[in-house]
Amino acid sequence: MATRERGRGRDDEELTGVLTAVGPRLRALRRERGTTLAQLAETTGISLSTLSRLESGHRKPTLELLLPLARAHRVALDDLVGAPETGDPRIRPKPFVRHGATYVPLTRDIGGLQAFKQILPPRDPALAPPELKVHEGYEWLYVLSGRVRVLLGGGHDLVLLPGEAAELDTRTPHAFFNAGTQPAEFLSLFGPQGERIHVRARPATTPTSTSTPPSPEGRP
Repeated sequence: MATRERGRGRDDEELTGVLTAVGPRLRALRRERGTTLAQLAETTGISLSTLSRLESGHRKPTLELLLPLARAHRVALDDLVGAPETGDPRIRPKPFVRHGATYVPLTRDIGGLQAFKQILPPRDPALAPPELKVHEGYEWLYVLSGRVRVLLGGGHDLVLLPGEAAELDTRTPHAFFNAGTQPAEFLSLFGPQGERIHVRARPATTPTSTSTPPSPEGRP
């Protein structure tokens, strides 16, 4: 009985230590993102006073509070509570399909830089080009196989072949699609917070290929 009580006491102490560390971790993460408490309150729907008490350790963190905070900071819930590392570096990706393309995640973390392998199916050449979209961040891509066509606002149009790379500011209107008759595969690195993948010393608003793009006659 005494042994069981001692074990329970150690578990309680460990839990208390984990919960106590959540507040400073939340504050550090918010400051790292450059976010104010008022901005975070607006994003999560959690009151300003509750957020302040969480960070100072005067409010016990609960799942209902931590889930919206994890989404707002774009981090895994484990990162907020300091879950121990598993020690296994292998990534077990779960592919998903979005807008007809297959995405294979190559990173665990849902925040910060993310890496994907993307597979684009062949596209009916009779279809009109897809709509150009914009969003925050920078994206870098490297073609593994097939032909990837990149359209940018301002009339920029190029086809990337295997071994070619490009990067772009995703605030520029853009679209990618398969330019060939076989599936096209490419690696993509994306920074949802606006992180930039540096392959040049200065930012650019159009993609830069590692080799000379094909001539207009070579495009579909």
